[in-house]
Amino acid sequence: MELIFSGGWTGKEGLYRTRIGSVYYLDKPSEIRVDRDLFVVLSYDLTSELLGVPVKNSGLPPVIVVETGEPEPVEVKGFPSRCNLEYLSSSLERDSFCKAVEKIKEYILSGDSYQINLTSQIRFRISGNPRDLFLEFFRRQPVPFAFYLDLDEIFIISGSMELFLQKRGRRLMSMPVKGTGGPGDSVSDSEKERAENLMITDMMRNDIGRVALPGSVKVSELFAVRRFKTLTQMHSTVEGETSHSFSQILEATFPPASVTGAPKVRAVQIIDELEPHSRGYYCGSAGFLKKNGDFTLSVLIRTAFGGGSEINYYAGCGIVWDSDPVREWEELKLKVSAFYQGVWKDL
Repeated sequence: MELIFSGGWTGKEGLYRTRIGSVYYLDKPSEIRVDRDLFVVLSYDLTSELLGVPVKNSGLPPVIVVETGEPEPVEVKGFPSRCNLEYLSSSLERDSFCKAVEKIKEYILSGDSYQINLTSQIRFRISGNPRDLFLEFFRRQPVPFAFYLDLDEIFIISGSMELFLQKRGRRLMSMPVKGTGGPGDSVSDSEKERAENLMITDMMRNDIGRVALPGSVKVSELFAVRRFKTLTQMHSTVEGETSHSFSQILEATFPPASVTGAPKVRAVQIIDELEPHSRGYYCGSAGFLKKNGDFTLSVLIRTAFGGGSEINYYAGCGIVWDSDPVREWEELKLKVSAFYQGVWKDL
């Protein structure tokens, strides 16, 4: 068993490894005992429990809790890759994805929703060590909230750049990501991308407001742009002060607004109708919980998980009224490119 994570979790550069102690599989976040430093993984399946909206169940443990030790640096240069991927299938290929986009636009026209995050599950056969796959993934696109968790029967690889929630003392912060372009694109100049980001930022402001002290919620950053090796992302920052517990904060904010849509309840219902796959850990959350009550959680985008000889990677797009189905499909492929550079049907 092994946990490797990027330094962004702790404000550092590079990759680190930590010893794994006991591992617990739980049904609810409220069952977590934070009496020592932990790493947790929260499945999107928890949407049924925390939001009260039924979603497809992956059959995987809803909550994984890992006891962690002191981190040590990991060298990422000069290693021989011993892992290969073979494309098998996508739950939504080009035609079915584009039809789903058009259906979402019908829902938007009828007033059901303003934005929906539509995703596809991409299945691969994996041969070799998935640890090497993670290291190559990180080398292609270093991001602040990457991690590789190997629990023998299941492994999770995440290359997320999105902060879901961070709590330091009473200060609670979120940095929702919405708005995507190529490495040199000016996404902040796009009216569509700004509209997407603004909707999700407003949702996050409302979610944090449910557990924040009156008058403490503010948007401290709007339409900020970060450039990565394979793409450009827009994010905003929402802050507030809270005295609530970890599980109470999750009940008010889960699942992350950026991976559902607006309004959240109806968006989740539409997602479950149009996506033929369960999301599992994808679009859930993961991160470190400290025994003093502080925590840092990412949104599980750019994430894959599997076991044995198969692994599933997921990618999605925020669909709004003026979305072009083909351009959204191209954005989805862009989000896959750092993970997989082989032959993909309909690419």
